[in-house]
Amino acid sequence: MAHIFADRYGLDYANQLADTILSAYPGFNREGFVTTMRSCLGAEAMLRRQDLYVDALEKYLSSDYEENLDLFTKIWGEELKQETGMFSEGWWLWPFGRYVERHGLKNPEASYRFIHGFTKRQTGEFMIRPLLNKNTRRTMVVLREFSLDESVHVRRLASEGMRISLPWAKKTTAALTEPAFYQDILTRLKEDPSRFVMKSVGNNLNDLYKFDGALAESLVKKWEKEGLSDTAKWVVRHGQRSERKKTNPAKRP
Repeated sequence: MAHIFADRYGLDYANQLADTILSAYPGFNREGFVTTMRSCLGAEAMLRRQDLYVDALEKYLSSDYEENLDLFTKIWGEELKQETGMFSEGWWLWPFGRYVERHGLKNPEASYRFIHGFTKRQTGEFMIRPLLNKNTRRTMVVLREFSLDESVHVRRLASEGMRISLPWAKKTTAALTEPAFYQDILTRLKEDPSRFVMKSVGNNLNDLYKFDGALAESLVKKWEKEGLSDTAKWVVRHGQRSERKKTNPAKRP
């Protein structure tokens, strides 16, 4: 699946991306960018291919990080109109996210603002993790603010970005150094009306059980003591699926 997805980012995509950038950045060396991508694209895995695009963006865009963020915002298009679409409609934005993942620490506050808008069009879950690892307390404050956002995509990011074992991302336990923030965010979001967000909270809890089962169980017990709505019951069941498999491997979660 990852290989098929990587194939989207071939030479046709390089030409389309170059045209889009040129529309907002007249000084962009379109031909140089496309020639560079033609020379390096092969049979790379998904994330390696994204890195090649970021290498080329670094070569042909401004050396000023904030200027490039401004450029990306000019061309990133409309917000997703529904919960789905980050990889079916917003897929073409991935190199911009990978660029911020690499350079976001140059200006964390500008990065937080960019991520807030970007995740409404694709996803900021990968971009937020270097900031979470390096500036844990500040990033957790930001994620708590995100958990109250009116956008379902921003609320989901508040959970998804701090998952311990996020697919296609390096494992991080940085959020657990700020357990009060971590638990507060999950507690806020366990009642979210969106299944998109509920699933992320459940996945987050499932990761936590694998890493620190005692902490996960204590959080669930706290929720149960306060009373679980049907929404929260679904979240807990989704979050305990790996635990149920360990207890009864033959039983589906």
